[in-house]
Parts: sequence; structure tokens; C-alpha cells
Amino acid sequence: MIPVAEALARVLALARPLPGEAVPLDAAAGRVLATDALASRAQPPFDASAMDGYAVAGPVHPGQVLRVIGTAQAGAAHPGPIGPGEALRIFTGAPAPAGATRVVIQEDVTRDGDHITLGEALDAGVHIRPMGFDFAPGHRLAAPRRLKPADLALLAAMNVATPVCTRRPEVALIATGDELVMPGEVPGPDQIVASNLFALKAMAEAEGARVRLLPIARDTQDALAQVLTLAQGADVVVTIGGASVGDHDLVARVAADMGLDRAFYKIAMRPGKPLMAGQLGNAVMLGLPGNPVSAIVCGHLFLLPLVRALQGLPDPGPRILRARLARDIGPNGPRAHYMRATLTPDDGLPLIDPYAGQDSALLVPLAAADALLVRPIGDGARQTGDMVGYIPL
Repeated sequence: MIPVAEALARVLALARPLPGEAVPLDAAAGRVLATDALASRAQPPFDASAMDGYAVAGPVHPGQVLRVIGTAQAGAAHPGPIGPGEALRIFTGAPAPAGATRVVIQEDVTRDGDHITLGEALDAGVHIRPMGFDFAPGHRLAAPRRLKPADLALLAAMNVATPVCTRRPEVALIATGDELVMPGEVPGPDQIVASNLFALKAMAEAEGARVRLLPIARDTQDALAQVLTLAQGADVVVTIGGASVGDHDLVARVAADMGLDRAFYKIAMRPGKPLMAGQLGNAVMLGLPGNPVSAIVCGHLFLLPLVRALQGLPDPGPRILRARLARDIGPNGPRAHYMRATLTPDDGLPLIDPYAGQDSALLVPLAAADALLVRPIGDGARQTGDMVGYIPL
């Protein structure tokens, strides 16, 4: 058995960032920017009024009377300059006229026909945003980065209509076993409903992948080989179940016959020891254990980092955060333990409380958990208040 960190390094070594493609801006949310985006213009592209009011030229003083020479609004600039003794009615976002030194806010002005009188207590602000106040031409939004809604607004302002984003990884998910039926079907007396597929699909899609659910592979070499053939074209092939050593565990055998170059098998962790990874043609293959919690924990530790790495994201591994224990726990054994736990806000670091029941078949505690408490190999007994690491869920 190899340590988790070594297994993850071997998985990530199989990942080759996928090529980029031009993506319409309205479809780019959540995509990973593959090449830097450059602004073709300044923002704002002209000196712009920051308030509704009157643009004026030169020094002004309370009680001064100025002549209004026109109006400027967003998208409709005043054609000429402004000089001393003149004022231009102006609205937020409108280009400031040549010669303007400030905008007097409308609350500080009394208007009478074509003249205004400045109030006795003028606001001190200039209220003109200079050209390039936000960014200049050539401003760079650096890749790689997962595009957030605010990034899309910035790209639009930069006049970037089709950013180049990494192609979405294609993931094929295959559940294996005669004991499985799909939700909505009527299980036989010796069957259970396949559940892991749906969590793993949602997890991978949330990280930017496109996921295909393939038919359940029954426990024969021919059936498994046929379903694996359906995964052609995927960047990642994930099998669930059939990864342990035994007479009915066919995944390693069939995959080897199809050309799998195996990177490792078995990890010093729980839940999830029987995990296999390797290169199958042009795809990275992950053979996850069949127990629900084992498969989902391994998904967090290996599948999601792989999906991130394929999109070119740096530091794709799981985030290890810090918390303080809410209660005493005993020593850990020879395998790293990823314990389902709940977090409670506290002053400074949150409190983390692992569930008493950690059986790898129990989905109810996993659904209620919001963290995996990380227990390193050989970690000693821990006391309430000790600082520990966790992976947020």
C-alpha cells in the first residue's frame, strides 16, 4: 500500500492539460481560462462623470451663478468644451466635456432656467473618473483561473467576447456488479440500488467536467469489456466496484487485457484502500471501491484533483483547512483515516466533531457531514481543542 500523497502524485502525473477553445462569454461561467485575456480598450474609455450634477471649469465658489450650455448623458457626449462661468448638465456615466475640472452634485445646485446658483456648502469631491481609472488597454486577466461571475463582467468590459478556455474533461462513469440496479427499478432479493454514480457525477460536473453515465457492467469479462469500450473518447474512465482482490473482481484483469498501464493499486487509507489508477489508451482510468462512502471519499481525494489538473488549474489537490477538535478521539492506525464530521463556527477556527459511526457503507452520516477530518498514519490520541486538518465537503 502506498501513502495517499504518493497516490495523488501518481494520478496527477497522468494528467495532461486539455487544449483550449474559444467560448462565448455567456457560456463561460465556471470554465477555466486557458490563455491570458487582454483588454483592447480602457475602462472608462473617457473621463466620465461619477455623479448626476453639473460639470464646471476652473475654481468655483459658493453662491456663484453659472450659465448652462447643454446636457451630456451616458452615450451622448456634449460636442464642445466648457469654459469659465459655464456649466453642463451631466448624468452619471456621461463623458466629461473638455475643460471640466469637477462635477458639482445636483443636490448642491439651484437651477433657474439656463442658470444655476451653487449652494453655500459645496461637496468637496471632484466626481470625475479619469480615463483608465479601472484599467488601461492591455490589462491582463491571467490564466489559468476558473471564471467567476465578476470575471465575466470584467472580460465584457475588456471587450473580450470569446475567452479561450480549457476544453471540459469528458468523464465516463461505470458501476459494476450483478447486485446493482438503477434508481426506480425494482431490485431483486439480492440486489441494491446503485448510488455512488450520482454523487460522483455531481461532484465532477461541479468541477467543470462533462459526465457520461454508462450502463451497469455485469460480473463477466465480456460485459465489462463491452461497457469499457463504450467509454472510448473519454478523458477519464471511472469504474466503481470490482477493484478488490477476489474471484469476482474483474476490473483490473479486463482493463489489463485492454492495455491498462497501471500506476498503482491499494492505498494506505480508509475508507477506500482498494483503489486503482493507470493509463488506458488516451484516458486516465480510476478504479474506485464499491462501498458508497469509500467511492465518494476517493472521488474527493483523486477524481476531483484529476479533473482540475486536466483543466490546467494549479495546486489541484484537496484543500486542507484547520479546525479544533470538539471532543477527544483515540489514536489512528496504519492507514490515513478520512472521517465524516460536522463543523461548528467558533471564535477563530471552527470546531470539528467526527461522527461515532464511520462504517464505509453509511450514507446518512456522509449526507449530513460538511467535512472530512484527516487523521494521518499513526496519529496519536487527540484531545478536545487540538488543532487538526480537514477537507471541506
